[in-house]
Amino acid sequence: MDREQEEMQFLGVFGIYKEAYKVILTWRKIFSQITLALILPLSFIFLAHMEVSNLLFSKIIHTDRELDHTREGTENYHKLLQLISKERTYFWLFEALYLTFFLILSLMSTAAVVYTIACIYTGKEVSFNKVLSVVPKVWKRLMVTFLCSFVAFFVYNIVAMIVIFIWAFFIGNTVLGFPTLFVILISYLVGFIYMTIIWHLASVVSVLEESCGFGAVVKSHGLIKGKWGVAIVVFFKLNISLVIIERVFQALVVRGWSLGMVNRVSYGIVCFLLLFKLILFGLVIQTVIYFVCKSYHHENIDKSALSDHLEVYDLGEYVPLKAKDVQLEHYDRV
Repeated sequence: MDREQEEMQFLGVFGIYKEAYKVILTWRKIFSQITLALILPLSFIFLAHMEVSNLLFSKIIHTDRELDHTREGTENYHKLLQLISKERTYFWLFEALYLTFFLILSLMSTAAVVYTIACIYTGKEVSFNKVLSVVPKVWKRLMVTFLCSFVAFFVYNIVAMIVIFIWAFFIGNTVLGFPTLFVILISYLVGFIYMTIIWHLASVVSVLEESCGFGAVVKSHGLIKGKWGVAIVVFFKLNISLVIIERVFQALVVRGWSLGMVNRVSYGIVCFLLLFKLILFGLVIQTVIYFVCKSYHHENIDKSALSDHLEVYDLGEYVPLKAKDVQLEHYDRV
């Protein structure tokens, strides 16, 4: 990241893409190692989850249909009841294991990429072994931020359901029912996108600054001001790309039995390759956006101070980067 910091505030969507691509290409060795160790397993379990989950759920549906056509009280009926109970247990255990491993790998990948880019930015020597030693120390802070974001999303969805219930009870059958529902859904979508962007930026803040949890969320909210348009376009395109890959995988691999095993495997490999590249690109982009936002708000990051605090990761217990070091001086717009 050899671009002058004060210039980064002027980066638009394509400028951010170009900067992220240049960082990955220039430091392709370390990013290839991070990808092999963390992002490839993350991509694999994301796609494998859809395939295995579909198989387990299909068995539950099949057993449930057999149960509907079996007379109650018979021996076969009791066997089917036991079978469907086991299948549901296996299904939820699998979902729990998937969420656990997916969360761990997601946070570890984020920590590895953000730390690596911060080292690149400060000119600090970085190696794959050093990255792996740092990740567990940053992971706890990212987990705190994730849990706070999860609580925020949970409360947000509960409030949304209450609003929908009120709409259905008082307005649903009136002339204003559909227009009001449309406004509610649009408002919900805007709020969801807003919270998603804030959470992604808060993850970077949790690695590079003293804030984590709700503090990181508040900090990211302040940083993103003035760059909302760019952030929305970037994250919208990334998420649309993820949805497309997911839908293609479901259509051609999970439900593509008529295509034959060879074609299904081929399509699965293509989706896998596209997914891990998208994840890596997305993680680098969210870190670049952090520096763009810092530049936009004239918060000049002292590279020597940042480098000194990154060094603490290697020496032992993590000591967070103080805000006065990250925002050491405010430079004037020329």
